[in-house]
Amino acid sequence: MTEAELYAGNPHVGLPITDDDAAIAAMLEDVSIPTLVLSMVHMTGDPSWIRGPIRPLGLFLNEIQGYLPEEQKAEVRARALEAIAAFRDGGCVLPPPPDVELLKEMMAWLVCEPVPDEYVPMVLEEMELDGGDPRAVVTTSAPEARAALPVVVVGAGESGVLAGIRLKQAGIPFTIVEKDAGIGGTWYENTYPGCRVDVGNHFYCYSFEPSDHWTEYFAQQPEIQRYFEDVATKHGIVEHVRFSTEVLRATWDESAGVWHVLVRTPDGSEETLDARAVITAVGQLNRPHVPDIPGIDTFEGPMFHSARWDHSVDHTGKRVVVIGAGASGFQIVPTIAPDVEHLTVFQRTAQWMFPNPNYHEKVPPGMTWAIRHLPFYGRWYRFLLFWPGTDGSLASARIDPDWPHQDRSVNERNDLARQMFTDWITQQVGDDPELLAKVIPDYPATGKRTLQDNGSWLAALKRDNVELVREGIDHIDETGVVTASGQHHDADIIVLATGFTMTKVLFPMEFVGRGGVTLNEFWADRPSAYLGITVPGFPNLFMMYGPSTHLNHGGSLIFHSECQMRYIGGCLDLLAGSGKTAMEPRPELYEAYHRKHQDEIRQLVWSSPLIKHTHFRNAEGEIHTVSPFRLVDYWNWTRHVEPGDFVLS
Repeated sequence: MTEAELYAGNPHVGLPITDDDAAIAAMLEDVSIPTLVLSMVHMTGDPSWIRGPIRPLGLFLNEIQGYLPEEQKAEVRARALEAIAAFRDGGCVLPPPPDVELLKEMMAWLVCEPVPDEYVPMVLEEMELDGGDPRAVVTTSAPEARAALPVVVVGAGESGVLAGIRLKQAGIPFTIVEKDAGIGGTWYENTYPGCRVDVGNHFYCYSFEPSDHWTEYFAQQPEIQRYFEDVATKHGIVEHVRFSTEVLRATWDESAGVWHVLVRTPDGSEETLDARAVITAVGQLNRPHVPDIPGIDTFEGPMFHSARWDHSVDHTGKRVVVIGAGASGFQIVPTIAPDVEHLTVFQRTAQWMFPNPNYHEKVPPGMTWAIRHLPFYGRWYRFLLFWPGTDGSLASARIDPDWPHQDRSVNERNDLARQMFTDWITQQVGDDPELLAKVIPDYPATGKRTLQDNGSWLAALKRDNVELVREGIDHIDETGVVTASGQHHDADIIVLATGFTMTKVLFPMEFVGRGGVTLNEFWADRPSAYLGITVPGFPNLFMMYGPSTHLNHGGSLIFHSECQMRYIGGCLDLLAGSGKTAMEPRPELYEAYHRKHQDEIRQLVWSSPLIKHTHFRNAEGEIHTVSPFRLVDYWNWTRHVEPGDFVLS
């Protein structure tokens, strides 16, 4: 096989290079130098690129230059320019690909530590260096059996689009029911000022549909929504979506072996869709939480939730109150502060912030050029973003019962993170002890969602027209907000940046399983599912982003979704090939998984008694939504379906 045949059809080898030397040199000024080096190993077949004196000096999330000194960066660029020019002039012919041992050496060089053997298969699958799509559903059942297995997918966000793509590839008929008028889910609904992703975009995209045209490292909402819309269009998913249609209730029909899915159509009428299986892809941060504040209905000005931003309301020159300063408020406040007359921010709990200088940065032309043209550059850059958030932070999240400083942290590494975050905040606040006292959290670092920060949050709070209030709200009246001490804060507009009903999984839909038992009755405020996907007593019901799968320690929800949909596809293939009508997990496996989840989550920072307010906890203070498991474990658990794990009837 020739080199051309070896790489035929592989999208990651890059487009042909036709630029002259000066243009290439200009592009190399923008690239990640460590990533460039690994592309050169592919381009030249020469491993000396990673065996010389130039090596990354450290690894930190979103730091893409390996802390290399400028003179070494210049040396790499000069050497790479020669190699790229020779590659161009030779017809862009690649040598044979690196073997696994060399790939492992390349991984270790890039991330400044050996990648354990148990992670290597997961990383290689994630990078897809062979140009394949290893997470596509593998089918063994007869095509006609799969064609007789219609599926209803609830939701056309990130996971719903993915479900549609995989079902179409597997030859399983499906209908996606979407309550909104467009594709994107949370990225369709959340259009508030400053809305952007907090996972690097070159990783926050499907592994099989990487994007080489992001305009920012952490893209804003319109660009992300457009990405999912474009992918859905490319794969022919849009025509399978019923927009502006909401699922109200789904009832399992034991005798027929189908789900009767009751929906409300765009004209307000009701209709029933029948499906052999249902996949929920609605997310956990889906239904806005509106706080029960006395007098909230008496305010006479515009008031809306951040996820339902009213763009007909002009906030310019107005007195605006923002209630809540978690992830959404953290983005809204710096964005609107320069435009309003006065901004009052009510924050119940201070947030830990993670320094990220690239948070608002544009992707420079050279970076995009490298992803498009340099062999496998985009794949290694994706790995560079992925690895620092892959399980390593779980060690600092584990509660050490012998750690003497439980009043501030849960272990030694967690204490070091607290100090780093504190220093980051302190150096920005400067000589303002009153503000500093308000913005330093009183709970362990990473115990709630840690926010990406480039300095814009505290810069906004230091503005003369911005006031941060940490006092509790007593009530709302016609003209503003009144605190517990009786102080009145005038408002023309009130924004509720108060999060979502995360613990009410699948709310407000109702699922009626075997024997007329509803899912909410079965769960009794303790939502759980085997692998976060299936529940006994509810045959052929599969969940994406279900209980116990919210990631708080790394990875991305897209990574988890791809794992889940491969598993769900395997379940559907098993069902189709079995000749049976129903499948559900064995109750003992469900119970064991729930116990394992609870045993593990109680040992991690999110369960620290110092954390008083978090949307992770139910009324009893238990956490059932967050994943406490390593990514590599979840990846392994969901790679294949074990038929013995299910009851088929």
